[in-house]
Order: sequence, then structure tokens, then C-alpha cells
Amino acid sequence: MSRYRLVPAPEQVAGLEEHCGHARFVWNLCVEQQSWWTRYRGKAPSHLERCRQLTDARAAFDWLRAGSQTVQQQALRDYDQALRNFFGGSHQRPTFRKRGQSEGFQIVGKNARVEKLNRRWSRCWIPKVGWVKFRLSRPVPDFKSYRITRDRAGRWHVAFAVVPESIPAPGTGEAVGVDRGVTVSAALSTGELLSCPGLRPAEAARLARLQRRLANAKRGSNRRGRLKARIARLKARETDRRKNWAEETSTDLARRFDLIRVEDLQIGNMTRSARGSVDQPGRNVRQKAGLNRGILANGWGLLVQRLEQKAPDRVERVPAAYTSQRCSACGHVAAESRESQARFRCVACGHTANADVNAAVNIAAGRAVAARGGTPLGVPVNREPQQLAPPSLVGV
Repeated sequence: MSRYRLVPAPEQVAGLEEHCGHARFVWNLCVEQQSWWTRYRGKAPSHLERCRQLTDARAAFDWLRAGSQTVQQQALRDYDQALRNFFGGSHQRPTFRKRGQSEGFQIVGKNARVEKLNRRWSRCWIPKVGWVKFRLSRPVPDFKSYRITRDRAGRWHVAFAVVPESIPAPGTGEAVGVDRGVTVSAALSTGELLSCPGLRPAEAARLARLQRRLANAKRGSNRRGRLKARIARLKARETDRRKNWAEETSTDLARRFDLIRVEDLQIGNMTRSARGSVDQPGRNVRQKAGLNRGILANGWGLLVQRLEQKAPDRVERVPAAYTSQRCSACGHVAAESRESQARFRCVACGHTANADVNAAVNIAAGRAVAARGGTPLGVPVNREPQQLAPPSLVGV
């Protein structure tokens, strides 16, 4: 999906916010309606039935009729697609959208029009708002629809729904292993150590100071709203840097290597809260929360997602068990070999290397091992050498 920075005029912002509110209202009504229907109450309304209900609602309420019918009907189609994704097992169940967090609407059909103004600016058509300019940072692809969104920092964007082209393989036959971590965002089997940029120390201190002031601000006050906006701008800056790093890193890996191997990690389970319940409270909750923030700040999932999109059928997931404890030189597996976060020294052969690079080499070779030290195919790597009969004596 190609996204561009939208720059609406001050008099156009109110119209865009109204479209966002209507789309969110229709979506939340669908969620509430779907939650009411159960197997005992019958079948939930179909898409055509919801469209008829929307027509009746527009006839009954002037404020809803004043909005764009295209935007509101597309919200119904978006919800139906979300339901199909949920029942297909690829996405979670659609939930309520909150103001300021899930702002956006989609324009399709004949209303999806774009005109180029000059080499720096273009404009897109939005019903009941008019032509809105956006920054032409790169050529606009062929599209059938586009989505208008606003992030928490108040920035507007237009994203065109197109399937991105994959990056062709270089044809060198080289494979690379990528080990993701918290201190080092991505370590490559070639020895490269990559770090995802975040907030600078001064920015991090400013964010902590603003969060302390937000905790003391009165709910609903103007001061609290200004503090939330300032915090959102800082977090948006951090998110932009993480996304830019993931884009550059995934493009570079897709262009340099034919095969990219990564650990098969369940990031959702790894970043689950350890708070527990009242009856069974969790342990080391603060430490686990810090680890979760570190994992999410390094963009583990985003990097692999973009790799699979840019290099389809060239990304292979390797089981992550014991990759950090296995010696890439002799294959011996021992937890004592990893002396620290950054140093690996094999207790069997004395091989020394950076711990993350050693794990990346194991991932590049596809060397996932079982608990007893053997490979997944059952070929042992930690046993003593066995005497084998010469080939001429086999079967005698």
C-alpha cells in the first residue's frame, strides 16, 4: 500500500473529521449488532439488510443524511470484509473503534479520482469536501480506491490500495540468517549488527516528563488534551523511524540474498502481559513489561512482514529452539556457552564469537536442534563418534 502525506486546508478538516465520525459510527453499530445475534437468536443480518437499515437511518436522522453515503456504505463493506477475515482465521474479531485511534474512511468507484498539479503536489477528490492536496513523494500507482486516515499525532494521509511489486532475487544463491534481539535489533550471519533507531536521549527524557505531567492532569481538561497531543507527536516520530528502518533493511536484504531465514517466533505470545489476575498475580511484572516494550520497539514482526511481502517464497522460518546455545562451529549445545548477552564461547571447542552473530549463523544454516542436541531429522550432533563398517563390509 502506497501512502502519501495529505495536506487539507483548514476549512476542509471539519469535513474530513465528519466523514471519520460517520464511518466509525456505522462500524461500531455493526459490531454491536453482530454481538447481539447468537445461535439462539437466529442469523445476523446480511450485507444487503445492513444497507437497507443504513438507508432507513439516513432518512430518520438529518445529521447522518448530511454525510456522504459513499463513505458510510464503504464502512459496511469494510466490516463485512473484516468478518470474512475473522472467520477465515487470518485476523481477529472486529472490535469497537475509538475516536482519535481508528480514524479513517475509504473512497471507491467513480469518486476515487486523482489529478497531478505539478512535480511536487497532487490532489484527490473526497465527496462533500472537494479536492484535497497531498505531497507527491513518488509516482502514484494504478489504483481503484484509496483510504484517508489520521494518526494520533493529527497527521492526515492518503493510501492507495495496490499490491506492491516484489523485489527480484539477485541469483547469487546466497542465504542469510537474521537473529532478532532487544539490544541488537537484527544480527546477520554475515556479521552485521543492525539497530532500529528510536527516540534520542533528550526526546526520551521529554517523553517521560510529559507522561508524568499527564498522570497529574485532570481528565477532560484542555491541558490534558495538549499533553496527549505532544506525547502523540513524539510517539509518531518514533514509529516513523521504526517503519523507515524496517523498509530500508527489508529492501536491502531482499536485494542481496536469494534466501532469508528468520526465527519462527510467536511475538504475540512473547509480548503478552505477565500481570496475571487477583487470585494468581504474575511475577516480575515490571521486568516483563520492559522486555515487551523492547521487543515491540525493535520492530520484530514488522521486519519479517515486509520481508515476506518484498521477497515472497524466499523467506523461511526456522524453529528458534536452542539457536542461541548451539555452537556454529562444532554443533555442541550448552547454555553455559553463552557467557553474556554479547559473548559466546563454546565449552566444547572453545569457539568464540558474538552471541547474536553465532545464532544468526545457526539460523542461516537452518540448524534448529531438539532438546537433547540432535537436529530435527534425528541426526545427533552431540554424541561421541561411532565406528562404522567400511562400505565393502556392509551386508556381510
